[in-house]
Amino acid sequence: MLRELVVKMIAAELSPKTIVNYSQVVKFVVASAVTEDGEQVYPRKWNHDFIGLPIVEREKQHRPTVTEAGLGEILARVKGRTQMLFALLAGTGLRIGEARAIRVGVPPSEDYSYITDDCRMVYINKSIWGGQEQTPKTPAAIRTVDIPETLAQVLRSYAVGRNGYLFATAKGRPLQSRNVLRSLHATGKKIGLHAFRRFRLTWLRKNGVPKDLERIWMGHAPEEIGDIYSKLKEDEVYRREWCERAGIGFSVVTLLHKDAVAAEPAEVA
Repeated sequence: MLRELVVKMIAAELSPKTIVNYSQVVKFVVASAVTEDGEQVYPRKWNHDFIGLPIVEREKQHRPTVTEAGLGEILARVKGRTQMLFALLAGTGLRIGEARAIRVGVPPSEDYSYITDDCRMVYINKSIWGGQEQTPKTPAAIRTVDIPETLAQVLRSYAVGRNGYLFATAKGRPLQSRNVLRSLHATGKKIGLHAFRRFRLTWLRKNGVPKDLERIWMGHAPEEIGDIYSKLKEDEVYRREWCERAGIGFSVVTLLHKDAVAAEPAEVA
């Protein structure tokens, strides 16, 4: 049955990575049937060759990003909170679920994610998935991300008078990822939201940011023992110096403030 499913997915021209991911769901479902003793009811040793499962070649995977010029076009074609959200994603490398969980006008707490009053740092303690806040999947994702003053300045103007989620609907709920993605595609750029994260990583490397700081800001897991020993994440002065030196890699001239929110399209349920 799984082989038949794979044949249909190949015929539909799904990418190898997508086919492998969807096939994994089938495996999880089969494995989830267990007895009272926790033994699998339908144990399987999957034969990938028989199934026809494609091989995922990492170097050939499609990883769309956005250039500085392309980012400028996107920011010029959106307004209000969406524009500010895209700028924050590109200027910090936050994941969309992390950005949606940020709160403003609240006291510091490890129980939620929040941005400081000066908008120079955002503390990531939560992420939103399926409309609900949850703890990030990896310890590395729980972090402090520094924001260059250029971006912090417009963030402060946007955040004035706001309480609760920084990027909220009219009813105060966090934005839905699909609506954010719809706004991105409406600009004519058929890329995913992760493209902003790739833009930030590329910019950090282009400007020679130390690997320790890159890993901290991007929320990547330690790769070697030295990454665990390093205490640079505790050196706020050092982090800020490099944060300002790197900058954001795009212009904030086109950024609008909260008075443009009323001109945004309504949320789609």
